[in-house]
Amino acid sequence: MSEARNPKSMRLAVAQTPVREDPRDVDALRESGRQVRALMREAGAQGARIAHFPEGAICLPHKLVMSVDGPDAVGPADWNRCQWPVLRAELAAITQLAGELRLWTVVASVHRLTEPNRPHNSLYVISDRGEVVTRYDERLLSNTKVSYMYSPGISPVTFDVDGVRFGCLLGMEIHYPELFAEYEGLDVDCVLFSTTGVSPGNAAAQAQGHAAANSYWVSFSVPTQHSATAPSGVVAPGGDWLERCPADGSPSVAVVDLDDGSEVAAEAMAYARPWRRKSRAGVYAGHQVIDPRSEDRTAAF
Repeated sequence: MSEARNPKSMRLAVAQTPVREDPRDVDALRESGRQVRALMREAGAQGARIAHFPEGAICLPHKLVMSVDGPDAVGPADWNRCQWPVLRAELAAITQLAGELRLWTVVASVHRLTEPNRPHNSLYVISDRGEVVTRYDERLLSNTKVSYMYSPGISPVTFDVDGVRFGCLLGMEIHYPELFAEYEGLDVDCVLFSTTGVSPGNAAAQAQGHAAANSYWVSFSVPTQHSATAPSGVVAPGGDWLERCPADGSPSVAVVDLDDGSEVAAEAMAYARPWRRKSRAGVYAGHQVIDPRSEDRTAAF
């Protein structure tokens, strides 16, 4: 964490919730909203300053449910099937509760655009004043998402809470190390990654690798459906899991302190991250030599 931002320890809650796939189902949308708000209250009761939810926290519309060629074939999504007024009402209630709890909340949802444009698959960042302050739109979409369902986003997003800088990623973006490196260059302290599970065990392992390679925290939020193999959790800057939700399929939160002076973070923050930046800036140039035995790649011994 950069000294220029006067960092301090802050508490984060990462959630796992059931994902429902039919945006026509009013009762399911309302139940998803109710579940998110229940976990927000639990996170707030444990002293969290920010709560992070998985992709599809309210609903992740299934490609066959939405397909104009469905239900047996994938085709262009018919977004008129979505109960937009109910979705907006649930997001409004979540936003209001964030202000009441004084809890920053990062929650995924479909973000409607002007017709005929397809919506974004997004993460809303809601402040502790109950205001949407920014939004991250998934950029590197799956083949199905980009072909039939969503418009891709175009830029990274960062925001600060109590001197700690966060970045957001979504969906299958765990597979793109350049996106995680981009956030390291933007000086983030923690990446919030939400997914419905792209081979969840594999994705969890990659989250550890990205945290270790970039020396920052990674919050990994997935649905309860994947908890048996890859529950939600937070990876420390050294690459180890700091805390994880139960593996029993229950809606829950795991609460951790993001503290750059802690034992799990101090070495990565104080040494590994600064050295990588120095090495990438050209520190080796002054130590390189001209030597025929260096230039001859076939020289032995």
